[in-house]
Amino acid sequence: MWLCNKGRPMISIKFLKAVNGDCILISFKDSQNKAKNILIDGGRDATYFDRVRRKGPLKSIIDDIKHREEKVDLLILSHIDNDHIEGLLKWFEQDKKAPKFINEVWFNSGEAIAKYLNKPKNDDLDLFIADGSNVFTGVDEGIEFQEYLKKHNLDRDDIIKKGLERDFFNLKVNVLTPSHKQLEDLLEHYQEKTGDVKYTGARNDWSKNLSDIISEEEKPSFRFRQDRSEKNGSSITMLITHEGKKFLLLADSHPKEVCEALKDLGYKKENPVKVEFMQVSHHGSKANNNKELFDLVDTQNYIISTNSSGHGHPHKSVIARITAKNPKATIYSNYEVVVDNLLTEQDKTDFPELQVKLISEFHIK
Repeated sequence: MWLCNKGRPMISIKFLKAVNGDCILISFKDSQNKAKNILIDGGRDATYFDRVRRKGPLKSIIDDIKHREEKVDLLILSHIDNDHIEGLLKWFEQDKKAPKFINEVWFNSGEAIAKYLNKPKNDDLDLFIADGSNVFTGVDEGIEFQEYLKKHNLDRDDIIKKGLERDFFNLKVNVLTPSHKQLEDLLEHYQEKTGDVKYTGARNDWSKNLSDIISEEEKPSFRFRQDRSEKNGSSITMLITHEGKKFLLLADSHPKEVCEALKDLGYKKENPVKVEFMQVSHHGSKANNNKELFDLVDTQNYIISTNSSGHGHPHKSVIARITAKNPKATIYSNYEVVVDNLLTEQDKTDFPELQVKLISEFHIK
């Protein structure tokens, strides 16, 4: 999709096919017309290396960046989860020159969180990645992300959290989460490692009709149940502004804390934040996207990154919440299987202006 305003520099946001994870590349030019790249998460390991094609989409964009003699000016790992980190670890394993192409990294390690909170380090938090046999990470190579950063002088002690504002080469970044409490929760409770196991192998619920879900959730008895995963809650989420145009990247965040952060910035239901697009949290999970969140965001475009494997995302109730807010919305997915099967024939009759489209890249000008 192209979003253009004449005369303004263009920014490109690519949503790579990352299996059931996230991998996002933001490319733009600074005030000196020099190309800049921000890479957010790495998806599953196949995002970098596909055993059949010998090359995944992440490797392709890294190769392109190198060919243009550019760098990854900022690498962001939103949180420790296998569908966000595996592709980065695969890149580091297979490309020994990777550190030369990375200028800065945002990552809240267990060590940095403990130092920030002035508490003892929870070894489970860091070992979570290091243990290659851990079912929660699925990283056979056993590469420990923070040790890799330390080895190559890419680590940092400061914490990326709510309230941080950064002017990054003409790109304004407002960090919405994690909050102080979410960092405390992560450090204290991570050893439980419950994560999303209950969703493993879950089937999608796309055969449900939107009208039925909307009616069900309008009943007084309906209660939204927020995701309780500490690691998802610790996600680095951002409201990004470029030349007056905003977009919202929510990783696997919890809606309560995102709503609080948006309200702290002055937004409310009567004055929602206007964005070019909203990346729907946690690949469209029903526990990470509620009515209040959608009421605080004014947009036509909703992006969901997943091929629906593993967890059955996106949940149809999230599509219903979007539709109830905006029946003319456009929902984008980076996988054909979602685009082709998300809506029932009844949905198409009930909401003829609701669209589901395939996307790989946004251009905002």
